[in-house]
Amino acid sequence: MGLSLNDRQSQILNWVQQVDSLLVEDMVAQFDVSSQTIRKDINQLAEQNLVRRTHGGISPVSSIENLSFEHRHTLNVAAKMAIAESVAREIPDGSSLFLGIGTTVEYVSRALLNHQKLQVFTNNLTVASIFGMRSDTQVRVLAGKLRHKHHDLVGEETLAGLRQYYFDYGILGCGGLDEEQGLLDFDPEEAAVSRVLVEQSRHAFLVADQHKWNRKAMARIQPFSKIDRFFSDEMTLQRQQLLVSAGVKVELVT
Repeated sequence: MGLSLNDRQSQILNWVQQVDSLLVEDMVAQFDVSSQTIRKDINQLAEQNLVRRTHGGISPVSSIENLSFEHRHTLNVAAKMAIAESVAREIPDGSSLFLGIGTTVEYVSRALLNHQKLQVFTNNLTVASIFGMRSDTQVRVLAGKLRHKHHDLVGEETLAGLRQYYFDYGILGCGGLDEEQGLLDFDPEEAAVSRVLVEQSRHAFLVADQHKWNRKAMARIQPFSKIDRFFSDEMTLQRQQLLVSAGVKVELVT
């Protein structure tokens, strides 16, 4: 794992995921610091292969690959924890649930540790290890192909395993959100798991913070109309109205 990021660097990293390019002068104006300070931030981000240097600024490393597991884990922690607590309050004891891919989903797992008699299904190895602390929680890990960088399982075996069940709750994250396309991800195999997860759940709960909007993920998961509830931290009124019109109940944490 590389150097930890300071708050400004985390904000720059979130910002560049949502746009095609960022100029040094834009970052100077936004953060009210010197161009020398911003260039130092850029150097640290580029050294960790989190951004690509361009003439006069930076751009995202790739539209087909998400940030590393370690760096996603350290971004927007307070928002992810608040989202997780909000989701946990809506899950009754004794529920069956599938917890999918993503770091916000892992925070949900931790928030569920005091629940009783859950039946947990997952393809997320970190989720499985979190629930490993609770011997009274049934945990099933679906078979599949290990993605070493992301600590999860994907592929045809995973999809076949998912289709054998119908869960009370499906908890999923995503790589990006688009007002027209809905939920997106960076990896088609990851998107396929989330797509089937939504189909196999009575209640599909999406967990995603505000920074997922307009990120350049390319693999489609599902339109918003397939989601029952969307837990997030901040959202414009226009986007809230868009979701409500698609039949989604929006839950914003404060």
